[in-house]
Amino acid sequence: MLLEEWARHWLAAADVAPATFAQYRSLTRAHLVPRWGTVALGAISGIAARQWAVELRGRGYADSTVRVVMRVLSMMLADAAREGLIAASPMWPPRRGRRRRPARREMVWANPEQVLRTGLHACALAGGWAGLLVVSAAWTGARWGELLGLRRENLHLDPAAGVGELVIDPVDGALHEIDGHFSLGPPKTAASARTVTLPPFLVALLARHLATHDHPYVFASRQGRFPRRSNFARRAMRPAADGTEQRAWARIRLPAVVPGLTFQGLRHSHKTWLVTDGIAPVAQARRLGHALPDRIDDIYSHVAPELEARVLACLQWRWEQACQALARDPVRVDAPVWARRLDALADPGTPGTGTGRAGAAGPRRARPTASTASGPTLAAPAVLVSGVPAVPSAGAAADADVAPAGTVPDRGASGTRPPRPARLPAAALASPRVGAIRAGARRRPRVAGGGPSWSGSGAGTPEQPRPTRPNPAQPPATPSA
Repeated sequence: MLLEEWARHWLAAADVAPATFAQYRSLTRAHLVPRWGTVALGAISGIAARQWAVELRGRGYADSTVRVVMRVLSMMLADAAREGLIAASPMWPPRRGRRRRPARREMVWANPEQVLRTGLHACALAGGWAGLLVVSAAWTGARWGELLGLRRENLHLDPAAGVGELVIDPVDGALHEIDGHFSLGPPKTAASARTVTLPPFLVALLARHLATHDHPYVFASRQGRFPRRSNFARRAMRPAADGTEQRAWARIRLPAVVPGLTFQGLRHSHKTWLVTDGIAPVAQARRLGHALPDRIDDIYSHVAPELEARVLACLQWRWEQACQALARDPVRVDAPVWARRLDALADPGTPGTGTGRAGAAGPRRARPTASTASGPTLAAPAVLVSGVPAVPSAGAAADADVAPAGTVPDRGASGTRPPRPARLPAAALASPRVGAIRAGARRRPRVAGGGPSWSGSGAGTPEQPRPTRPNPAQPPATPSA
């Protein structure tokens, strides 16, 4: 039997995740069939396969790509041996040769002030929804598919109490983009099905965002479409983090914030913040959807309400510090510009406004902001999203003698070190907004049900929308497992 014929039978019997199946099919069509398609299974030798791997590396393919291609070929030949088509698989682990251990590239992460600046840049580039998506990813640690697949029925908010949570369903809690088609499915791992509590400022932002549209999914563009990950990275995320001053064709001139920051880097940032604040490993793992390496600890460790309140207090404190640092250092941008962007972030359904430099032309559609005799102010949106009047008025910011800053230090623009983590739990337990999480029980994620699937060029409405379940005003008394 030829390998091309065997590959068709092998792929048809593969019982793997849709994304994994799409990867196997793509590698088979692009690499295996062109080289081995007309070769009989018994004529493939191990030395010839390893020689082909060397040729692939010589043609510029990454080591990770070559490893996956050779792994698929090895699985095909191993299954052919089990079926009796060949005597044995020729793909034995190599005992000689160079050991390829490439250096691991460290992911770029950002501090809260840098994330906020990146989110405000995304507001100017793509709209308030894009900025809120960036902020939500950094302050929840959720993955791209988990946020894009978040439905209204799985987002429980109480803005009056400043308490909220999002539920990542184990059956259809993530959005998958495979071969240009969108579909709902399970998250990455079993541990990824979880409930993530939200700090008070994010509860207020998401509540205002839901009031701006009636889409069944939380994050959608102004046109009601779902952004593709590659398009969002190219048009919003990378320009917002890398800046657009080096691009002659850029519509908006934006300074660089954290060059190289990706959407995955926001999840790394969230993990880094938790480690810096001294949060227990079990709380980090439960919030990010990871399993603890020690199985005993993974089974017997739990997150108490006091620990959950401390996590929310740390995240809320980091947001307020970022807002204050932004007010002290506007980075050579007019204060009214930042006022419009903060207002767009607080009302994410509106288009992003503002300019990257004073006097540069921005988008024509600008949302009116609250203004007084002295012009728009930054105080109103800051009070809304943080609960404290942390940002001064535009006139005060313009009159202040602030030197332009180059790079943002890790300690923040003020140059002061954050308080020790041991002081934060007391503030959290004393806060009526954050401490309210102690009295509430977390909702249990749904364990049954299916989700819609749709295809096309990112169009946003599912073909058969699922009925919306009622959102109870009070959480159930039984805590989740």
